[in-house]
Amino acid sequence: MLEAMGSLAAALATALGPRTLLLGAVAFLFFADFLKRRRPKNYPPGPPRLPFVGNFFHLDFKRFHLSLQRFVKKYGNLFSLEFGDLPSVVVTGFPLIKEVLVHQDQNFVNRPITPIRRHGFKKNGLIMSNGQTWKEQRRFTLTTLRNFGLGRKSLEECIQNEAHFLIQAIGEENGQPFDPHFKINNAVSNVICSITFGERFEYQDSQFQELLRLLDEVTFLETSVWCQLYNLFPRIMTYLPGQHQTLFSKWEKLKVFVTHMIENHKRDWNPAEARDFIDAYLKEMEKHKGNATSSFQEENLISSTLDLFFAGTETTSTTLRWGLLYMALYPEIQEKVQAEIDRVLGQSQQPSTAARECMPYTNAVIHEVQRMGNILPLNVPREVAVDTTLGGYHLPKGTTVLTNLTALHRDPAEWATPDTFNPEHFLEDRQFKKREAFLPFSVGKRNCLGEQLARTELFLFFTSLVQKFTFRPPKNEKLSLNFRMSLTLSPVSHRLCAVPRA
Repeated sequence: MLEAMGSLAAALATALGPRTLLLGAVAFLFFADFLKRRRPKNYPPGPPRLPFVGNFFHLDFKRFHLSLQRFVKKYGNLFSLEFGDLPSVVVTGFPLIKEVLVHQDQNFVNRPITPIRRHGFKKNGLIMSNGQTWKEQRRFTLTTLRNFGLGRKSLEECIQNEAHFLIQAIGEENGQPFDPHFKINNAVSNVICSITFGERFEYQDSQFQELLRLLDEVTFLETSVWCQLYNLFPRIMTYLPGQHQTLFSKWEKLKVFVTHMIENHKRDWNPAEARDFIDAYLKEMEKHKGNATSSFQEENLISSTLDLFFAGTETTSTTLRWGLLYMALYPEIQEKVQAEIDRVLGQSQQPSTAARECMPYTNAVIHEVQRMGNILPLNVPREVAVDTTLGGYHLPKGTTVLTNLTALHRDPAEWATPDTFNPEHFLEDRQFKKREAFLPFSVGKRNCLGEQLARTELFLFFTSLVQKFTFRPPKNEKLSLNFRMSLTLSPVSHRLCAVPRA
């Protein structure tokens, strides 16, 4: 039988010729892809897709969040996109976003694990894990953060202490132009390092500086075109050079750093006295020793520590960089903040969270920085956990969901001057006003677990810096609000002058 089929294939090849067979094979693949990717019944509309790559070439990856907005105008508040064979939908407008994140959150509780994430971290960690692993890791981390001072005076004092070091470091610039990027990164990162590693690092520590550079580079590389191509064609891209290989290499260096920290902890570990997150995790691992179903394994410790390190450094420091940039660009708003600081704290009293209630304008400015800075423009993606109906459309299990915070935070129905930096958005009768359509930390079961820490850091660092310095553009240098697209939306590299206040 096999011989007969082989003879038939040989006869066909001879009769049709290699070119015809090749064209036939390509046509068959295109037809198979068409059948495989046919849109389900009652699926959200979207731009036509190309075979194999989907809508990959419809998007500008340097302005990804902005390139989506033209599809909102054309297809409405719920539209579909495909990246290779990864189906996605983009959700716009507060009612639909709230439906996803709050009212039907159990149907959208999962995170999509892309090929590039699977390569680096499998299904481990805090941010991108699912199911029992996510529940165990999140519950443990929240408890541990509280045990190490989250919401307590001790952690506030740690932030105040770090703000003092940051003020010293910026003061050494003597009002001359400087790039605030890594100074701010150092300070913010030291807070989460105190919790995770039990120590802070000096700003001149070369190993720590390398670690912060690695962190900055991986956040940029992961959204590059090469890495998106890896998500489309992982089997092919594995064997090709490119930025995805650089990303894998830098991830490994970050993992090695954390592994060394864990090994150092093991040498003098005392189960009766946990010094930090790593100690507490080692104790939890010991409790679950021998339990094959437990997620408390060393791989998860490395991934969760890196997640804390990333989330606790990149997001807050990027927001603070936007904050100082906006102050330099809007001197009249900076003057009002300083007037409130002088009235409530003076020049000698250190800012505290207790003072926040008496400083509505400063609080409003910080919130407006978050709105305009828009550092997570499409939120952290979700995945449909079970077949679901949303906005009258059918979303099959496994569909990636992007919540369009860019459109929400610039929605003219929600904000009086959506495209203008205006702290009055968060003020009413000179008092601070919360806004339901303000979601920089997301909302629901998978909201940012470090929200309370981030809010505290933003207020204490921002207020401390504007209390001591006036931020201005350097002479003959023009500042802009141009951004760099990475896992977060950050300002392009720039310099500021921090002029000490009399």
